[in-house]
Amino acid sequence: MIRARGLRKTFGSPGKEFEAVKGIDVEVAPGEAFGFLGPNGAGKSSTMRMIAAVSPISGGELTILGMDPAVDGPAIRGRLGVCPQEDTLDNELNVRDNLYIYGRYFGIPKGEVHERVDELLDFVQLREKQKSKVEDLSGGMKRRLTIARSLINRPDLLLLDEPTTGLDPQARHVLWDKLFRLKQTGVTLVITTHYMDEAEQLCDRLVVMDKGLIVAEGSPLELIRRHSTREVAELRFGVAAEDEDHHRLAEKVADLGERVEVLPDRLLVYTHNGEEVLAKVHERGLEPIATLVRRSTLEDVFLRLTGRTLVD
Repeated sequence: MIRARGLRKTFGSPGKEFEAVKGIDVEVAPGEAFGFLGPNGAGKSSTMRMIAAVSPISGGELTILGMDPAVDGPAIRGRLGVCPQEDTLDNELNVRDNLYIYGRYFGIPKGEVHERVDELLDFVQLREKQKSKVEDLSGGMKRRLTIARSLINRPDLLLLDEPTTGLDPQARHVLWDKLFRLKQTGVTLVITTHYMDEAEQLCDRLVVMDKGLIVAEGSPLELIRRHSTREVAELRFGVAAEDEDHHRLAEKVADLGERVEVLPDRLLVYTHNGEEVLAKVHERGLEPIATLVRRSTLEDVFLRLTGRTLVD
């Protein structure tokens, strides 16, 4: 569905160039959910705009659905669905007309568009809101409407740029369910996100991006196994007045795990037995104000690979 080799994207004029994507290799197979995980500024959105055939590549090779976006842009866009990071819904129109008019842009006959609108309103559970103005919808409803609109042309490939940013947990789970159902119907999903739980929930395979480069690739489970331990013991000692306070504490527990990460408000001890670590910490007379044992996540993978958290 997507094949990139040495893909680059540069902005600015000669001498003042900024390279947002620095030569990445990506392949996405039919029917999979593929993710780009990384913090803001990692190059995810620039990559997505090239894949959407709306931003020309600056270097390397890119084929989408077997076609060259520089030559076959309209044909590619006709088979894509795009859910942008920002809502671009038409506030002057009601819910139904947002879908209907967008469908007509693709040249779909009127009767068929009405059928597709009915199907999509049911799919995203907005049938009862079809006569409502967009501005009267909640954030979660607007995202569902944006996804419905991106499906009006029955795309083979759906691009979702930060699909749940700004949504409350319940709205995020509703959206995840819709995307999971879409994947089951054979739609290929490409998702950018800086939420590691979203990537773990939705993606069969993903790449971790940082500063325009891919720093790791694999399934969520593979990445966690490869770059982290089974468990993490979190030790909160309060916000330290000086960084060296935490670094001194880290030295005292360094032998209890495979590695220790020092964050501004806590220490992370990477281990295969978190409870055992907590017991030994207390034996040594250290008194954290709060402790937690949890499974490793993609956040830990990113921290290991870049020395930063995803929300930096």
